[in-house]
Amino acid sequence: MSGVISVTPGKNREDNIFITLLMIGYAAFALPLAAQRQGPLPPPPPGTVAPSTPPASKSNEDAARQTGSSHITNEPPAIPVEQIIEKFTQHEQEFRKERENYTYTQIFLFQTIDEDGRVDGEYRLVSDILFTPAGKRYEKVIEAPASSIQRITMEQQDFDDIEKIWPLVLTPEELPKYDIKYIGREQVDELGTYVFDIGPKKLEKNQRYFQGRIWVEDRDMQIVKTRGKGTGLMKKKQDSAFPLFETFRENIEGHFWFPTYTRSEDTLRFKTGPDVRIHVAVRYTNYKRFGSTIKIGTATQVDPEKP
Repeated sequence: MSGVISVTPGKNREDNIFITLLMIGYAAFALPLAAQRQGPLPPPPPGTVAPSTPPASKSNEDAARQTGSSHITNEPPAIPVEQIIEKFTQHEQEFRKERENYTYTQIFLFQTIDEDGRVDGEYRLVSDILFTPAGKRYEKVIEAPASSIQRITMEQQDFDDIEKIWPLVLTPEELPKYDIKYIGREQVDELGTYVFDIGPKKLEKNQRYFQGRIWVEDRDMQIVKTRGKGTGLMKKKQDSAFPLFETFRENIEGHFWFPTYTRSEDTLRFKTGPDVRIHVAVRYTNYKRFGSTIKIGTATQVDPEKP
């Protein structure tokens, strides 16, 4: 997963992982869980842009540069690059506000895979993001079985990445933090897209950033796909690894492109301790608009009713 994941050899941290993973649900952009599955992750749902190539499992740095973009052309954009960036970042700001008016189901699945390709640890969380009649946003946990993950420990930076980096929203306020380079044009399924590489201009303490590639639809001028990883300054002696992930968006109600699927299939390589292969899938489903004038805060958790 994105963020900091530390190996803890010989220690069972299941309880900590279980408690911490529940924190995901509190985030406004918490990620959905996919159906339990062994082996390669499923493709994104119909309606989203298709993945280019599956994430590679070499090193994280090498993988972040593998874009699967063999069909990118050097064709110049129809309008100046600066205008494209201005338009899609403005649409990102509008998209962020609009998404806060929607209910949806989020499904999050995290698995560790052993040397034989079998799942040896799993955590799954399913929850609904809903509104009270008064318009207050809250999260209702639907399913949260006990975690069986033992080989890695998640830390706060993992959850920061899940909340903010994986479903990247690049608004005008965030733009000054990044260098953006126009790469070319690529046909992604039926969509014509402009392709950009982005990365942080400067790493600042306690800040997390996206580093990778984004695809911007050439008509609506909205991000439809991202591929990269979270990055930032690490603490001294901190043994951490950050997986490569892909996020796909789907057109909702003919206007905005909302994230509907995120996946990561990577091998986390640590300086000390063994490598850990992981599968992660996040789904956002059943988007339904609640209202147009709702002011949203951070979702609060409502546990399932006891039988």
